[in-house]
Amino acid sequence: MKKTKSILIYLLLAIGALIMVFPFIWMILSSLKTAAEVNSIPPTFFPANATAENYVYALEKAPFLTYFRNSVIVTIACVVCTQFTTILAAFAFSRLKFPGRDMMFSMLLSMMMIPFEMLIITNYQTITNWNLTDNLLALIVPFTSSVFYTYILRNFFLSIPDSLYYSARVDGSSNWKYLWRIMVPMAKPALVTIGLLNAITCWNSFMWTVLVTNSAESRTLPFGLYAFMTSSGIRYERLMAAATIVVIPMIILFIFFRKEIVTGVSRGGLKG
Repeated sequence: MKKTKSILIYLLLAIGALIMVFPFIWMILSSLKTAAEVNSIPPTFFPANATAENYVYALEKAPFLTYFRNSVIVTIACVVCTQFTTILAAFAFSRLKFPGRDMMFSMLLSMMMIPFEMLIITNYQTITNWNLTDNLLALIVPFTSSVFYTYILRNFFLSIPDSLYYSARVDGSSNWKYLWRIMVPMAKPALVTIGLLNAITCWNSFMWTVLVTNSAESRTLPFGLYAFMTSSGIRYERLMAAATIVVIPMIILFIFFRKEIVTGVSRGGLKG
């Protein structure tokens, strides 16, 4: 009975994994097909004659090297800034005692229920007033902090025994030194998770890029897909090739760091 239950659980997990992975497999296989194969009815799963012409066309159609450079710059800048602000905020809400701390944190958590789309107008006005439109800074400034990541790291900090903090204070350590020499090294799993999740989010950002950038010199990879959608129709095999170029770096990142992501999220959500 127990063995049958285990088999059923693994079978359901395998089916779920297949459903999640199938769109990526279909995208990659479609990028290797010709226009006739992509639009054939019934559809074919494997390409009869795999070709890399779609990738060549995708690289020529849009300046993907420029987009790739911008994506790397924006992603690294957002991750570094978010890590710094998240560490400071999480430490303040987990270790420092000040009036209204819990109420303030609860108010910040309530802001997670507000979708980003509702903040676009305010953020756009701010970026315009600062004359940052069509600039990489416009893609970085609004994403230098996150309540969700603060929540994860705060819960991780709360799991660290208070005795370490009081011992460090007795030995004459300041809050700043205790934070960077003791808490940050101990919170490495959570920080890796936050960095990876933030990198994936920044890399895939599309709508905000469309709003605040006007030239190819300031746009990122997701916008490159827009070049394959024209009034005359969509060549899906070329679009799939471009989408593969955009998605592959994040797939590789997730494959190598999937354990850190799961561990950090699970440990960060256990307490608080």
